[in-house]
Amino acid sequence: MDLRVLTYNVHSQKDDQDALAAVVRDVAPDVLVVQEGPRRFRWRGRTAALARSFDLLVGAGGMPSLGNLVLTSHRVRVHDAWSIRLPHTPGRHLRGAAFAECSVGPVRFVVAGSHLSTHAGERAGQAGALRAELSKVDLPVVLGVDLNEPSSGEAWRILAEGMTDAAGEVQRPTFSCADPRERIDAIFVDPRVTVLGYDVVDTPEALRASDHFPVVVHLHFT
Repeated sequence: MDLRVLTYNVHSQKDDQDALAAVVRDVAPDVLVVQEGPRRFRWRGRTAALARSFDLLVGAGGMPSLGNLVLTSHRVRVHDAWSIRLPHTPGRHLRGAAFAECSVGPVRFVVAGSHLSTHAGERAGQAGALRAELSKVDLPVVLGVDLNEPSSGEAWRILAEGMTDAAGEVQRPTFSCADPRERIDAIFVDPRVTVLGYDVVDTPEALRASDHFPVVVHLHFT
């Protein structure tokens, strides 16, 4: 079974929303992991509207995961969903993660999404908590995450251990669209999953849609 997965920090929908919808619809992912989705007032309706704009369905996340979402196409069935909150320093931005147990035909897997702190002192602890939650999952895992640090960072090392960085040798920056310098957005996959393709979506629409470029991977499950 092949699967197209997109991870995208949508910058709290502060930018061109028509361009945002166009970027996602052009990729036509089976699964979309969103960071900085709706997380507070009227979050359910706003999340549903965001999913509709992409022609996708809400699978997991929202306020319980502090703005992380897993959205799916009609091809993907969601069997279970849950969220966690990550450790944080009082007074700083709350962070969380969303999880969805999914299937396509007979193949089951778990998709997770998260957005780590902008403060270096918090990220390793948050990555450890996220890793601990993922360790409870027996199914193949796909993790889309905005790490807020480059691949040399400690949080990156924690999440990458035992997983495959879908980028491989590709080191194209994902942030910022205005001045691309850092690869801080990643998709990690279970070693049981084969990465068939990886790309950073750098189109005119992507430049208007968010401050991050989205990352798309093509995966094969046996």
